[in-house]
Amino acid sequence: MRRVSHHHPRTSELSPAARSWRLLGRRGAVPLTPAQEEAWEGRSWAACGVNLQGAWGERSGVRASEAESPGKRADVSWWSRQLETMVDHLANTEINSQRIAAVESCFGASGQPLALPGRVLLGEGVLTKECRKKAKPRIFFLFNDILVYGSIVLNKRKYRSQHIIPLEEVTLELLPETLQAKNRWMIKTAKKSFVVSAASATERQEWISHIEECVRRQLRATGRPPSTEHAAPWIPDKATDICMRCTQTRFSALTRRHHCRKCGFVVCAECSRQRFLLPRLSPKPVRVCSLCYRELAAQQRQEEAEEQGAGSPGQPAHLARPICGASSGDDDDSDEDKEGSRDGDWPSSVEFYASGVAWSAFHS
Repeated sequence: MRRVSHHHPRTSELSPAARSWRLLGRRGAVPLTPAQEEAWEGRSWAACGVNLQGAWGERSGVRASEAESPGKRADVSWWSRQLETMVDHLANTEINSQRIAAVESCFGASGQPLALPGRVLLGEGVLTKECRKKAKPRIFFLFNDILVYGSIVLNKRKYRSQHIIPLEEVTLELLPETLQAKNRWMIKTAKKSFVVSAASATERQEWISHIEECVRRQLRATGRPPSTEHAAPWIPDKATDICMRCTQTRFSALTRRHHCRKCGFVVCAECSRQRFLLPRLSPKPVRVCSLCYRELAAQQRQEEAEEQGAGSPGQPAHLARPICGASSGDDDDSDEDKEGSRDGDWPSSVEFYASGVAWSAFHS
């Protein structure tokens, strides 16, 4: 095993393409050719602002010709073998512990501990996350069992607002290409779903391939079935100037936007006065639009009727009844990282992100 170089180029020394995705492998996991061995001179490991130049295949010890082969990229078993090799060689090693400690240090005291036996940091990169107000860069770290992301501060060497997503809860969905939005996909979980985009189609494929393989391995290890329930992503504020339920109220500095927690639509206060208990999102009742409230209440009544018909005791009325009321200022109506009469026209099952066009275009 060759000695790891101690020279660590800073993020600012690398091109944007080199910064966008870094697969953190271990030399020697797969035998290298003499030319690749020579290319390793002066290279170093990447962790939290300490970056490794070169192609991702070289970083992981995978032959570059194999990594760049379209057939290999599409071969799930090939990805699985490479990932398994990386995890086996990196687990419980000092270099892996140092990388994880560096990530913890960058998040500081506000972040959660990340080091666990058997946990391996596989890759990192900057993706653009579509937030409520606008798209923002976020740092992402891919481990073999979790996905971690946060806000970037201090020249990309310090991070905050750490979010940890267990990979067994993750489902990915490719999104259509448009003139304004490219290389996007959706990260879906039961508690939160959001859209991210990569700098290139190649980078997107690398992210998706590695995440999906990690998810498959994690599900196999835990014996859990793939997740089928996912939270709706919040439609960005800029997508519409009017309420997406009543289509009458126009938003302004005095008339604020709200988001339905069930469908993710942008709605006015009048069309989102009710709250409903959605346990997978919050232990407290959350804001929902008028249409989703009616659907949820009807579904609950039907379930209660079926339980009573089967002779099983139902919940007490005060617990089974959906909670409603005017939403107030204690409702955190934001997905940021801590920095009507025409309901039938727009059902909550509308696939907004799959349409490829702005929502307001439906009204033109």
